[in-house]
Amino acid sequence: MTVFHRNETRQPLPDALRGGVIAIGNFDGVHRGHQSVLSRALDEAQARGVPALVLTFEPHPRSVFRPDQPVFRLTPAPLKARLLEGMGFSAVIEYPFDRTFSEITASDFIRTVLMEWLHASHVVTGFDFHFGKGREGGPAFLMAAGGENGFGVTLVDAFRDENASVISSSHIRAMLASGDVVGAAGLLGYRYTVAAEVIGGKKLGRTLGYPTANMRLPPEVELRNGIYAVRFRRPDGSLYDAVASFGKRPTVTSNGEALLETFLFDFSGDLYGEVSSVSFFGHLRDELKFDGLESLVVQMKQDDAEARALLAGVRPLGEIDRQIAF
Repeated sequence: MTVFHRNETRQPLPDALRGGVIAIGNFDGVHRGHQSVLSRALDEAQARGVPALVLTFEPHPRSVFRPDQPVFRLTPAPLKARLLEGMGFSAVIEYPFDRTFSEITASDFIRTVLMEWLHASHVVTGFDFHFGKGREGGPAFLMAAGGENGFGVTLVDAFRDENASVISSSHIRAMLASGDVVGAAGLLGYRYTVAAEVIGGKKLGRTLGYPTANMRLPPEVELRNGIYAVRFRRPDGSLYDAVASFGKRPTVTSNGEALLETFLFDFSGDLYGEVSSVSFFGHLRDELKFDGLESLVVQMKQDDAEARALLAGVRPLGEIDRQIAF
């Protein structure tokens, strides 16, 4: 799959990708609601015999307008592209979003992006999609523009879960902030996953018999501190059941930075420098401060056993989950 980054969106689109079906949206999380839009685009592209592309925006518009309050991204751009590739899209266009772009009119967006650059034959988006300066372009505007410029438009209604609630990225973020990774997975359609480089640490875990792969997540990540049953995937695709701690390690430090520390079951080797991913299957307990290392190790053994038991019975939630966590 081709991913067009910020500087590449100013170059002509390859001929093989012109005239495709374009799914438009931020799609942070690629959750089940997003998947209903994305699947409709894939079906439309297959029926027409043309490529299916995703047009998304980087960075997240909210982070541009409120740089002091960066958005907790459920799926940073590389992970989002990986999920979209798994769904079957031919290309992802990460269009540069900045204040200058936010000032272009809805008509100019249609003309310069959809027509002159993408040569869109059909556009699929959510029923509440707005675009252009002051959000002047809405569903009616898009439908009219399609009629005038010769591209079709499909607007997809809000997707509701089994409780008839609309699925949203903000709701999923709130679930993760409370530690409810199981509930979040139900809305995402796959286990919440992070990816980062494995970095060096103080190697205390190794002296305790629990060497860990340490990762530094973006500061805006609002995952609840605690112990989790997880799966760890290396760049070569190998997958390991594991138990992970996310937090500031209050037993061994008084002012540590938040780290994700993962103990891989049945593994020995060097992981430093690898960009790996961790998928979350269950929150076992909150982060605690112990009286000393001995009581910490006793609890770690219990966490180890509980994580193994939980992971022994898991099954994929769907094809995306199978690709990233199984």
